[in-house]
Amino acid sequence: MIAVGLDIHKDKVFCGIHNGEKFLPVREYSTLTCEIRAMGEYLQQMKADKIAMESTGIYWIPIWNILEEMGFELILVNPYQIKQMPGRKSDVKDAQWIALLLQKDLLRASLVPDEHIRELRTYSRKYDKLQKRMTSLLQEMERTLEMCGIRITSYVSNISSKSIRKVIDTIVEGTEDSEYLEELVHSRIRNKHKEKIRQSLEGCITEHHRFILELLRDEFSLLESQSEKCLGKMKTLCREHYQQEMELLQTIPGIGELSSMVIIAETGGDMKKFENSSKFTGWVGLRPRNDESAGKYKSTAITKGNKHLKSALVQTAWGATRIKGGYFKDKFTRLAMRKSQKKALIAIARKIGVIIYCVLKEKKPFNPSLLPLYDPLRVQRQIEYHQREWMRLSKLT
Repeated sequence: MIAVGLDIHKDKVFCGIHNGEKFLPVREYSTLTCEIRAMGEYLQQMKADKIAMESTGIYWIPIWNILEEMGFELILVNPYQIKQMPGRKSDVKDAQWIALLLQKDLLRASLVPDEHIRELRTYSRKYDKLQKRMTSLLQEMERTLEMCGIRITSYVSNISSKSIRKVIDTIVEGTEDSEYLEELVHSRIRNKHKEKIRQSLEGCITEHHRFILELLRDEFSLLESQSEKCLGKMKTLCREHYQQEMELLQTIPGIGELSSMVIIAETGGDMKKFENSSKFTGWVGLRPRNDESAGKYKSTAITKGNKHLKSALVQTAWGATRIKGGYFKDKFTRLAMRKSQKKALIAIARKIGVIIYCVLKEKKPFNPSLLPLYDPLRVQRQIEYHQREWMRLSKLT
């Protein structure tokens, strides 16, 4: 087998080849498109069988796309698994080392989904970034209002609501009358807090505060429009290629349309690439790590994994634990009695990850009857048993 190892940097690519007997001279290429195509033509002449490369930031992506288009069999490798010993490495040796590991079949490939999933993943991650920036803008709006002496945000749960945005628009336009601003607030909030709403809208608004609020409002509207565009692209792509997967995922408690699209974008909607549910939850980063030495466990914290999918599953778990009468709410309550709520939430997220694996692998909707039922009578019998034992021991003393 002709094995190729690529050591990728921002401006350079080092190409090492091992033909099964010895290393061929390492060639250096730039990361320009024409140079990458020239490297691909050289590898075609050498009849390369497999190419392995490190997942170095985003620098591997254009090289992967071009070589994949040229028909090569590619493997993406986690750099932590192929590290050289410090002080005995160079760019040339790194390329040869990757080629040697590939020749010996000692590399474990990372998950690189198909073209549609990569496109969907681009939209979903951009949507997530836009949502975080919108949250930051809302916090800055709140700070600006407080600097003006307007404390309406102390009486509402969401500053992005229509009524509060109307208040901000009116302030930007130049109106400072607290009675007029009070009429823009939702009646439910006015009836609940009475005179405090009008008093909270009395402030000292200067021209530079009004200017900052206008900038923040315009930027928030722009990000909101961009978020809607990303969401529209995600819906179109999922309904065209992954409609069945979306419907199956939405049968699981806590998973809606948006979270189902994020799960498909990160997993590819195909569980055949994972051996079992434990491997899948480990890839996500929800499985306790193995850190044992000399019979002692140093840490049982969860491992690092796909941070985007982990965040989505934790949010899904939080929603599932809020469904009254559901299994996850009851399970979360019992776990939170003997450990912290954060650990209990991670346990629920891992359990939902296992369910996602089974649903997507078997292509069957979620069946709540397969979950273990909580029997309150059994718990009550256990409590009574321990109470009797405690009374018996008390009499002995």
